[in-house]
Parts: sequence; C-alpha cells; structure tokens
Amino acid sequence: MKPRVDTRALLGLSDPSDAIDWPRMRAAQLQAGRRTALLFFSAHVGAAALAALALAPLASPGILFCWMALVLGSSAWVTLRRLGWRDRHLLTATVAEIRRTAAEGIVMGLAWAILPLAFGATATARASLDIWAATTIVLIASGMTMAVLPLASLSFTALLGGACIATLVMAGAPFLAAAAAFLVLLVSFGSFTRARALVLLRANQMALAERDQTVSLLLREFEDAGSDWLWEIDAQRRVVRASPRLAASLGLEPGTLGGMPFLQLLAGPAWETGRFTAELHDLADKLKSREPFADVPIPIDIEGERRWWQMSASPKFDERGAFAGFRGVSSDVTEQRRATEQIHRMARFDTLTGLPNRLHINEALATALAEADKWGARCAFMMIDLDRFKAVNDTLGHPVGDRLLQRVARRLRGLVSDNEMIGRLGGDEFAVVVRDARDTARVEALAQSIIDTISRPYELDQHTLYIGASVGLALAPRDGRTAETLVRSADLALYRSKDKGGGVFHAYEPQLHVAAEERRVLEIALRAAVEQGQMQLAYQPVVNARTGGLLGFEALLRWTHPELGSVPPSKFIPLAEEARLIGAIGEWVLRTACHEAASWEMPARIAINVSSEQLHNPTFATLVAQALAASGLDPDRLELEVTESVFLREGTAAISVLEQILDLGVRLSLDDFGTGYSSLGYLAHTRFNAIKIDRSFVQNAARGTREAIAIIRAVVALAESLGMATTAEGVETEQEHEMVQALGCTRAQGYYFGRPLPVHEARMIVSRNGNETTRARA
Repeated sequence: MKPRVDTRALLGLSDPSDAIDWPRMRAAQLQAGRRTALLFFSAHVGAAALAALALAPLASPGILFCWMALVLGSSAWVTLRRLGWRDRHLLTATVAEIRRTAAEGIVMGLAWAILPLAFGATATARASLDIWAATTIVLIASGMTMAVLPLASLSFTALLGGACIATLVMAGAPFLAAAAAFLVLLVSFGSFTRARALVLLRANQMALAERDQTVSLLLREFEDAGSDWLWEIDAQRRVVRASPRLAASLGLEPGTLGGMPFLQLLAGPAWETGRFTAELHDLADKLKSREPFADVPIPIDIEGERRWWQMSASPKFDERGAFAGFRGVSSDVTEQRRATEQIHRMARFDTLTGLPNRLHINEALATALAEADKWGARCAFMMIDLDRFKAVNDTLGHPVGDRLLQRVARRLRGLVSDNEMIGRLGGDEFAVVVRDARDTARVEALAQSIIDTISRPYELDQHTLYIGASVGLALAPRDGRTAETLVRSADLALYRSKDKGGGVFHAYEPQLHVAAEERRVLEIALRAAVEQGQMQLAYQPVVNARTGGLLGFEALLRWTHPELGSVPPSKFIPLAEEARLIGAIGEWVLRTACHEAASWEMPARIAINVSSEQLHNPTFATLVAQALAASGLDPDRLELEVTESVFLREGTAAISVLEQILDLGVRLSLDDFGTGYSSLGYLAHTRFNAIKIDRSFVQNAARGTREAIAIIRAVVALAESLGMATTAEGVETEQEHEMVQALGCTRAQGYYFGRPLPVHEARMIVSRNGNETTRARA
C-alpha cells in the first residue's frame, strides 16, 4: 500500500509523524535540487539571452543590461545556494531548510516578472512573440528543475505567471490571458505532481533499502551466529554464489567456489573414485526432480573427518518461468547427530559394562526369531547368572562389585562371534542371543565355555576373587516362538541350574514349566496359609541322653492345605525364603510357640528354627523381645536354632542380632553342625549354648563308620570345653541311643523318643512328665 503524502509536509509547512521519514525525505529533496542546479542555471541563462535579443531594438542598452544582470545574478545566487547545501552525505534536513527555498522562487519570480510588466505592452508583435516564448521556456524549465522543491517552484510560477496574466489582460488580450493562466496551472500541477512522485519514489527506495539492510544484517547475523550458510546453483548445478562460511567449512578459499559443480564439492575425494554415499545419490535425485526439499542429511568428508550436513533448498525460476537452479541453506549438524547417537546408545547399551542392555537384547532376540521363522532355522537364548557374586558385593562393597562386572563383561565379549550378541540384563544377570543355532552342540559348547571362562579367578584390588556362573538355555522354535516365551523358558532352565548348586548349564525341558506352574500355585497358596489358619506347629521331644527324661520340645512347622493336602517342609520352606515370606511365617511361629510354652505346667524349653533371612533383619531381636513379653515366657526357656548359612554373608548385622538375642537371656543352638563350611570357626563368632549334631553323623556312627564316630567325639569334647550342650539328632533306634550315650552327647532327639506331636499330645506329655523333667534337666 502506497504511503499517504501530506501536502503541507511536502511544501515544508509542517513536520508530521507518519509512515514517511520526513527528515530523510527533506534531505532527499534538497539533494535532488542540488543535482538540477546547473540545469536550472542554464535554462535561465538561455531564456534571458533570448529575451535580450528580442528587446534589443526596443529598450536602451542600460535598462536591458540591468535586467540581464538582475536575472543572471538571481540565477547564480540560487544555483550557488543549491550547490552549497551542507554536506551531501547528511541524511536529514529540517523544515526550516525547506522553507528557505521559497526565497529562491520569490527572488527569481520577481526578477522575471519585470520582463512582461515592463516590456509586454509596448513591444512589437515580433518582439512580443519572442518575449512570450522566453517566458514560456523559463516557466516550463523552472517547473522541471525546481519541481523537487515545490515551495520554490510554486512561488516562482505564481509570481511570473501572475505578471504575464496581468499584462495580457491590460493589453486587451483576454484569450491569451486565459491561455497563460492555463499554462500556469498546468506547470504548477505538473511541478506539484512531480514533487509528490519524487517523495513516493524516494520513500519506496528508502523502505527497500532499509529492508535490504535488515535482511543483510539478519543474514550476516545468521551466518556469524551458527554453522549455517547459504548457497545458490544454476540449472547445470554449478555454484553461482555461496556464503564464505561454506568455503571455510570445506577448507577452500571463498573465491574458488564460483562455477564448480555443487555435487563435486560435496563428494570431495570420492568424486574421482565415483564411490558416492547413498545420501549424496538421494540429493542428486532431488536436484534432478527440480522440487523443493528440506532437512536432507549428507555425509561430508573434510580433511579425513566425517561431518554431517543438513540441506534444504527451493528451485528458482527466471522471468520467463524457466528453471534457473536452486537456492538453499545448509547446516552442520555433526554435533547434534553425535548427541543423538549418544542418547540412542545410552538407551540401548549398559553404562557400566558397555554391553547391549535389556532393550537391545530383546530387539536382537525378536529379530533372530523373525529370521529363524522366515528361513525355517533355529535361534537360541541363554540366561547367565553369576554364582557367589552377592557375597563379593556384601563383603567388599559395590565399587569392587561393579569392577568385577566389568571384568566379567570383558571376558564374555571375547567369547562371542558375529553370530552371537552378549548383553547385560541388570544386576549380575547376562544374556546371549544366538542368531543361528542349527548346530546344537556348538551352542552347548558356548554355554560351557561361558561357565569355564567366568569361573577363572579374578585379581582385583589385591583380592583374588572366585565366582561362577549358571546358564539356562532355550532353543526356538522348540522352546518358544516369541521372545517372551523363549526368555521365560531360558529363565526356567536357569532356575534348574541354580537348583543344582550352580556352575552348570541346563537346557529347557517341558517339565520345568510344569514345576514352575506348581511352584507359582504353591506360592499363592502359601501367602494365604497363615491368615487362613492352615499352618500348625508340631512338637518333637528333646530328652536327656543319659536318662531319657524330657527337657523340652522343638517346634516344627507343618502345613496342611485343604486341596493340596499335607505339604512337606522341604518343599514350602525354601519357597517361603525365596518369596520373602519367611519373615512373616517365622514371626507367627515365634509368637505361637512362646505362647504355647508359657502355658505348660513344667518349665520345659521350646526350641525354634530361625532362618538366615530372619537374622539379617535388624529388628528381629525386637520381635523376640515382644514375643517373650506378650507370652510371659521366661527367656531362658526359649532356644533359637540357627544354621551355619547365617555366617556366609560376612560383614552383615546377623552377628550383632545374635548378640542382642543373647543379651535378652535367650539360648542359642548351632543346628546341623558339620554340614557347612569351616564349622569350628563359627563357634568363635557367637556364644552358643548348644551344638546339634546332624543325623547323618549319628546314622553313620551307628553303622560303625570310624570317621563319623571320631567327629562326634571331637564335637562333644569341643562342646564340653566351651561349656556347651550337645544334641544328637535323628536317634531312631535303641542302638543309636546307646551309641550317643557312650559318645558323651548330653541331649538326644529323634523318632526313638517321639515323633513330632500335635499340640494337645505335647501338652499331655508335659503334664505327665512334669516332676521327672524337672529333675532331669541338665
């Protein structure tokens, strides 16, 4: 939309604040007047000479000379004023400077008005024609040369035109006066219109210049601020122009790009060999299609380094609509691409070991399954669990454990080929995807190699560490057609390997799923067993080995399910420990047994088995104290039996918990002595009150096995020296009873003295043997 031109501002009579920058516009008017000053002077000199020639026969030389001097002097004054207007490089002018141009028009108008007023009425017909010709010439010439300064132009035209019109009216030539008036109006209108057109033109030029300057500034800032540059190519894909940054990015001089094939610049050294990247071929196709494109990634090799550019461009056309090439912008997105790749790697690789993580392993397994299904082949999946790794974490700390995992990962990485992918699932669990598992023997050999490699000792922080590995193996499609099913099968196989003591691999078998389902159903039932009153305690007598008198009972947990029937402890106790239910069950056993023992008529002891998990709970001693307080049972009558497994986790709170229990006055017994590791060493950790000799030693000793007899004698001697009682477990015959008596055991327990009894039968025995039990207590 064209800007509106204020007439008063155009004439220099006001200084409005509108869309036009009037200070700069006024400077443009004065500069235009400066450029036409010599033409203005030449027009006035020529017209004055013509008029002097016409008046020479009629006027005296003196009068004519004075007029000529006045006109030429005024013209010279005006010309010099315009030529001397301030500094040509100044960009603004004031309103007062425009107003002062009115004096130029008035001076020139008055000088020329003398001509028609003094000589118009008395001149001859020939002289009058020359005078009017000179006057017309000077009117038109001044209208042209003074139009850029409309206030001066209109002042001059009004004075000279008015003098001519008045002279013609007084001479009795109304038609000529009307013609002169029309000429004056025409010249005035033309002068004003030209002045307005100049303002509009100049305003548009200034707007365009300002826009170009803004665009140039933005482009310069755009290039200076980032790794982006502009380029332009012709229809033959040769570089027409390009930003200096483009040349700098390519390691070239800016002046060398013109006329070079654009694709050659991007291809670099590959241009000679013809081995172009797929992305460059894609760019060539887009340039060939002559359609706009955006964000096309292109790899660029610059001085041996791979960089990535992102390119966008639009086609350009000439005035006839013919294709003329492309204009585009490029960006160096190498760092962004590297960051994206790093994020992608972090999402798919384990940060500790650098191996593929669970997500990546699952993707690889899904791909392997799809390929196996497509070609009718087989793939495999292995799950690896480290044996004894938890002990390293507990004894030496997590930093050492992390470094050990890194060593394990390094060994595993050296075992696989392109056919396998090894990854870390989390914690101390790893996995292997075997893409082609048609050779089952080779897959099993890899599983065994993994176990052997991981089981070699590790030298770490001046420690020699020994761990092992258990592996579960599943083959597809035999053991599963989906990733989820195959992982489940491998997990069940791993569970079987761990069940066998670790250090072996086991392949999936269908019965494993049946066992797992049975275990799942049993776990669900076990969670509800305590709440629904399905669990009971049976009480097995513990007697004086010499006299056979009752000393107390061992509380044994029994579970009778309404549908599953009687579930043996060997089946549900490990499940309870694995499912983390042993804590709640153990607390129920403790409270129930203490409450029952407190109701007995004789002060018989009650022995309760405590699991390792319970003792590693720092609040267990508090639970014992609460159970004693709630039942009113004397602490000396409570004996807690612990196995050697409690000491396998060094540096834990178990020993501290045992000390707290002893401080309560509760007695401790070391159960299954001799079946674990370094049993004698455990006796130095805690002040035990009794040692229970495992039934396997009792049975072997009864058969005459010298080693078993020697062990029992050694244990009895050790116990006597430490002030401990010895309990022989599993005494089932009179011969075994006589044997443990002869070997010096102080207490005995087994079917010979009584099977585990229901609570009411145990109460009857306590009531019947009250007095005898009191006398027989050791």
